[in-house]
Order: sequence, then C-alpha cells, then structure tokens
Amino acid sequence: MSTNPRKFYITTPIYYVNAEPHIGSTYTTVAADVLARFNRMIGKKTFFATGTDEHGVKIEEIAQAAGKDPQEFVNEIAAKFQTTWDTLGISNNGFIRTTDSEHKKAVQKALKFMYDKGDIYLGKYEALYCKGCEQYKQEKDLVDGKCPDHKTVPETMSEESYMFKLSKYAPELLNKIESDELLIQPEYRKNEVLSFYKNEGLRDISFSRKNVRWGVKLPWDESHTAYVWSDAFLNYLTILGWEGASSKTPDFWPADVQLMAKDILRVHSTIWPAMLLSLYLPLPKQLFVHGYFMVNGQKMSKSLGNVIKPQELIEKYGVSGTRFLLMDATPFGNDGDISWEKFDEKYNADLANGLGNLVARVFSMSSKLQESGGKLIPSIKMVDFSKNIEITLDSLKNIQIDKALEAIWSIVKAYDKFITDLKPWELIGKDNKKAGEILYNCLEGIRIIAVLIWPFMPEISEKIWQGLSLNPGEELEKDFKSLVEWGELDPDIKISKSEPLFPRIDNK
Repeated sequence: MSTNPRKFYITTPIYYVNAEPHIGSTYTTVAADVLARFNRMIGKKTFFATGTDEHGVKIEEIAQAAGKDPQEFVNEIAAKFQTTWDTLGISNNGFIRTTDSEHKKAVQKALKFMYDKGDIYLGKYEALYCKGCEQYKQEKDLVDGKCPDHKTVPETMSEESYMFKLSKYAPELLNKIESDELLIQPEYRKNEVLSFYKNEGLRDISFSRKNVRWGVKLPWDESHTAYVWSDAFLNYLTILGWEGASSKTPDFWPADVQLMAKDILRVHSTIWPAMLLSLYLPLPKQLFVHGYFMVNGQKMSKSLGNVIKPQELIEKYGVSGTRFLLMDATPFGNDGDISWEKFDEKYNADLANGLGNLVARVFSMSSKLQESGGKLIPSIKMVDFSKNIEITLDSLKNIQIDKALEAIWSIVKAYDKFITDLKPWELIGKDNKKAGEILYNCLEGIRIIAVLIWPFMPEISEKIWQGLSLNPGEELEKDFKSLVEWGELDPDIKISKSEPLFPRIDNK
C-alpha cells in the first residue's frame, strides 16, 4: 500500500464503447485532467488513468449490427476517445483498454484467486437485467416497468452463473463508508449509499455469463465469461502494471480520487470495494461523484435534438474555451443546466471581455510605454490577491473546481478595476515612471494568473508566459511557491501587442 503523501493517483471510469465520446465523458475527463495537472504543479508525483470498457453482450450485438467484428468495432471507438482526449489536451499517463492482453491475463488471475478462496461459487441467478446498463435491476429501480436511463423493459434472466459473495463483505464495507475510510463525496451521495446498505443490503451477485463469446473467459470454466463489471473494475490496477492476485501492489495504489457520474456510484461503492477486500487490497481513498448536464431544463436526447457534442464545443469555443466552460458550468458535484446561449454569454463575459481583454490591454499599454522610452519598474503589490491564491489551492485540493475558478476570476476583475481607476494610458508619455510601476504590477499579476489557470487552460497559460518572454517548460519545473511569489518578472523584458486570446463570439 502506498503511504506516500507526495503521490496522487486519479482515475476516470473507463468509458463504454457503445458510443463515441459525449459531453458527460468529456466533463469527467477534463475535470480529472485539471486535478492531475494541479497536483503535478504543486510537486506531487501524479498518475492519471482513463480508458475504455470494451466487453459485454451489448458491444457484440452493436458490432454485429454494424457488420463488423467486435474487435474491429471497439478499435474504432477507442481510437475516437483517444483522439478527442488528445485534442482537448488531456494529460493522462495511461489509456487502458479491457481488450488489452495483459489486462485480460490479470483479470483471469484475480478471479481465479477469488474462486479458489471461495468468494466465487457456481450457482443460479435470476433477476431483471438491463442490457443497456449491463446491470441487474430491482422492481423499485424501474419507472413504469422500464429502466429510467434506457427506457427499455429489462429482461428476466435465469441462468447458471458463477456468483460473487458480495454479502460477505457488507458489514466491513458499511463500516469503512460510515467512518470515511472510503470517503464518498459530496456528502449527500455518501448518505444515499449508506441508505442503500441499511435498507436493502448487499446480496451475492452474478459474476459470469454463460455462452457469451465477447469477454474474458473464466480460467476454470471457459464456457463462462466474466461479467463486464468484474472485468472492468480491475482496470484501475492493471493500468498501473498490476499482474493479478498475489502480485506486487502498485506504488500508486490506492487511488486518491476516483471520479465518476452518479449512475455508476452504486457499483463503485459495493462491487468494486468488495472485490478489493476479497483480493486483500486497500480501498481507494475517495469516490467523488459529479452530476449530470441538462439543456434548458431537459435531459439531452437525440429525439429532442438537444445533444451537445464535445467536437461542437471545440469548433465554436476552441480547446481552452471548452475546458473553461465545462468546468465553470455548475458547482462541481451538482447537476447543471447548460445551453449554447449560456455558454456564449459566459465565454464573452469571462474570457473574451475578461481575461483576454485584460491581457490585450496590458500588453498593448506596456508596448506603447516602451516605445515612448519608458520602462517597466518593479513595484509593491498594488492588488492584494494572496487570499485568492489560498482559496484556489484549497478548492482544488478539495475538488471544488468551480470555486477555484471563481477565486481566480476575482483577481482578473480586481485588475480590470485597478486599470480603470488608475488610467495608466493617460500617464504614458507624461509620467512614465508612474505608468511603469502600474504596468509592471499588472504584468506580474497576469503572470501569476497564468500560473493559476494552467490546470484549466494550459495552452492559454503558455501563450501568456511566452508573451512575457518566459519559457513555459522552465516555468513548470519551478516550485509552485516560487511561481506565485511576487516580483519574479524581469522588468527589462520586451513586451509586444498580443493576438486576442479569446476572439469574441457574436451571434447577431
């Protein structure tokens, strides 16, 4: 077990390849990237894992409908995930696929260990099964007899199955969740899980399907393949090089944060930690659950024509704009209501007219000052934003991503007011000394803002640093405390007018 406080391991769920990346998976992945970049910036050895879940009956059927071999089909969809994450500047250290040969070997080894231990046994399972969720359902989970997420009537499944003794681990897991040894955030999500444990309890569950071709074969009975969740969950270990039961626990394990949407919290707070206990492995430190997006108060659906795709966001707002708008859309952990109109308004207000305008004005005035024979003059901090830095740090450590952005943009607004009040443009050529002090102050503030926004919009940070004659690579190698220390900017740098960081959007 890793006890190193200087390490940070974050995971997204591995995304099911029944469809291309959507705004939900994009939201989770960008949030994980922000947290991974932040932890790297403050000096932690960081591993960020993501990937694709590629097995199951549903995938085989979709591939057949498309006239493709399942492997060919999953290869195409996995490539689209990787391409989308590359476009968005996602800095994952690994991309796991459940069809990877080493992953499958480790899964077989782990399940065999659990079987030999007696935690997996041959039985018969009968329950309602939603193929869309790849999950078993109870009557109370249904709305008008249908799965609320897929609007389909679940099948009644009755078949020979290898069962996992989930019930065996219920008391221990309940204790670990109540004590926050397995921390579930936000708090109300923890309460939902506790309510499930106490009111319904954990029952043994099916861990295999018989005569299903597309999956990981059970090593002791090849007529069965591993149930998709028992295969998929182990990705969080195999991506770190874990080779299965009895092999060395990876240095990065346990995960510090496992990010996910609320629809998969239950399986992550029951089946997954129970498997870890069965394998004698430590539990993740935290499960953090974010909400869903609605569009103008309605759930996204193809039939309503209100689906927002990540590619559409990137085309309109650019990579940095997309990352900012997603992270600022809602208090992180809550559901949020979005729309193109809201995105346009926020983009123009905070990016085009906010940060972008601040940088353009200050660079332009500084260039004009230098052209008039004036110099930038180091000065005391005239805008005190020390508290904002503290709030940003604390917010990101506590996964309050939107609060971190709010604290950073308070600095942007404070500098806008500072410039408006002191009117340095009127001093250029008349009192270059005073203008030089004011503009140095603004440039140094912008340099520090660029440090704080780097986890969110690395491309913009690097453009700002380059405009200040700083090397982004060298900046990122510095200790974080020195990066936000006042007075680090060389006053003799040459400032040039900059291209707009965020071109304004005009829909008229």
